[in-house]
Amino acid sequence: MPGHFEPLPGGGAAVALDEVEISIIRSLAVQLLELIGPGPGEDASDDPLAELFAEGPSEPPSDPVLKRLFPDAYSGPDVEADSPEQAEEQRSYSAEFRRFTENDLRAAKRENALTVIRSLDTLSTVGEGGAVLKLSAEESEQWLRALNDLRLAIGSRLDVVDEEDTDLLYRLPDEDPRKPMVMAYLWLGGLQETLVETLMS
Repeated sequence: MPGHFEPLPGGGAAVALDEVEISIIRSLAVQLLELIGPGPGEDASDDPLAELFAEGPSEPPSDPVLKRLFPDAYSGPDVEADSPEQAEEQRSYSAEFRRFTENDLRAAKRENALTVIRSLDTLSTVGEGGAVLKLSAEESEQWLRALNDLRLAIGSRLDVVDEEDTDLLYRLPDEDPRKPMVMAYLWLGGLQETLVETLMS
């Protein structure tokens, strides 16, 4: 089990993590929370219906990591406009879609990251051999989404766009200052892959 998820009887997943691994994942999840930003402020409406229809931002974030986490719905490398008018129409649709979905998407990503932090915090006693983290089926799904967000964030900082970029990361020399971030990116990818396999089994 060390280093990869395995299924639990009745659903869910378990993984053995040592103290360093726990610290890395927790730290990354906290950084992701800080990047995504806080939830509704103190001036947020107490009316759940009003909150449901609260509008979010219409412009994409300027930070490249947030752009990767909250992409435009009607644009991207595979979506090309045939005319300036069509490009403007796509921008308009993307802005409208973002206005009504980004707040919910941010809240979901925050909750997934918080689930990672809370579940790691239950591992109060970590011995020399580490500890076994046991997740319910729902927590496992949240972990999967959070791991994906963490890899997207790190991949964005490393300029990973496709599989070829990932292959280049394996060949970075040890003295490259990006190496620790690369190792975290690849390790999280392995965790994510075993969690997907576990949830599909």
